Amino acid sequence: MTIEIYSTALCPSCVRAKQLLDQKGVSYHEYTVDKDEEKFKEMKLRTGGRRSVPQIFIHGEHIGGFDDLWKLEQAGELDLKLKAPTQK
Repeated sequence: MTIEIYSTALCPSCVRAKQLLDQKGVSYHEYTVDKDEEKFKEMKLRTGGRRSVPQIFIHGEHIGGFDDLWKLEQAGELDLKLKAPTQK
């Protein structure tokens, strides 16, 4: 399972996103972009220039920020996205 979250140390939305993922019992890779300029550049490239955090990717798909993650949860779609992609 590949879940990635770009965050900063002082970001309430990042904390909420990580709490939600923790509640789901999934692991994720966190990149702290306020301490790593290369990861910040990478985040901007992968998101089409977005500079706000968090930026969340599930299995390579850009989900967006916490609000987008929460919308998926409220719609009952987050658990489906979190499942490992099926092998072909």
